[in-house]
Amino acid sequence: MPIHNKSHRNHALMSLNAKRRSSNVPCMRNDMETATPNESKICLSVTDCLDFLNGIPDKSVQFICIDPPYNLELAQWDVYDDYITWASKWIGESYRVLADDGNMAVFGGTQFRDVKSGDLVDIIHHVRHNTQFKLINKIIWHYPNGMSARRYFANRYEEIVWLAKSNGYYFDLDAVREPYSEKNLEAALRDKRLNPKNTQKGKNPTNVWRMNRLNGNSGERVGHPTQKPAAVIERLVKALSRPGDVVLDFFAGSGTTGRVCIATRRNCLMCDSDPATPDHFARHLELMRASGQNTDHISYRNPESFFASIADGSSSSSPA
Repeated sequence: MPIHNKSHRNHALMSLNAKRRSSNVPCMRNDMETATPNESKICLSVTDCLDFLNGIPDKSVQFICIDPPYNLELAQWDVYDDYITWASKWIGESYRVLADDGNMAVFGGTQFRDVKSGDLVDIIHHVRHNTQFKLINKIIWHYPNGMSARRYFANRYEEIVWLAKSNGYYFDLDAVREPYSEKNLEAALRDKRLNPKNTQKGKNPTNVWRMNRLNGNSGERVGHPTQKPAAVIERLVKALSRPGDVVLDFFAGSGTTGRVCIATRRNCLMCDSDPATPDHFARHLELMRASGQNTDHISYRNPESFFASIADGSSSSSPA
């Protein structure tokens, strides 16, 4: 059974890589250093996402991580008569606020049997035909736990679309490599086609991620119905941004993105129209402290004060 990705034998990929090396196209790894802050800056606002985005400067965000409403009518915030017209507005704003080497991850799936807008099929179609975003990967988050079904195959995965603003996108594979077993590492090191230095670091986790969902009784739960595991968000944050970068989640939900940014020393902008989001995020902080994790951060109430503090190096929070 293969123990590593054999894509290096793909001649089309080899040709593309050779072209990249011989041209001015930036490589996928961007080694620009960003100072790691002692404390993360966190802005959390209860407001409409488009109003929030309007207050964010151009090219000021490195990574956007969102789990948007799917139009499943789970609650008032999940009902849209013309989903893609609404989504096109935050997609366009996302492109505007992203840095030139910035990335965006969108959670979703294919939900609808009939004509109804709101899943990744519509979003991908819109992105490809109406924007300049580059579609880098579709990640399959495979989870073994889930609901059973009798009239269809039980669902055991969710999709994450990774979009980039340009071909010079930032990607840190080393930050998210998975360790080989001792036996497989020995075999990989004998493979002369592989770089021993990279092999020692671990293997590419591929675009199929086997991670559990949060069960109803999970100790990580904070009360939001569609909460994502911190481990899934952390892999995205570590791979697609640097410590000290600005990460944006304008469908914050439970606030997991903010939790991960504090743990990994990123700065984070979050908003949600749900007034319960600040309570969910506060619960995240309680759980972090209970497990011995550092929760030091500086709070800001709006993007203006958040970016002003970054510009002048301020460590004071905005007034409540």
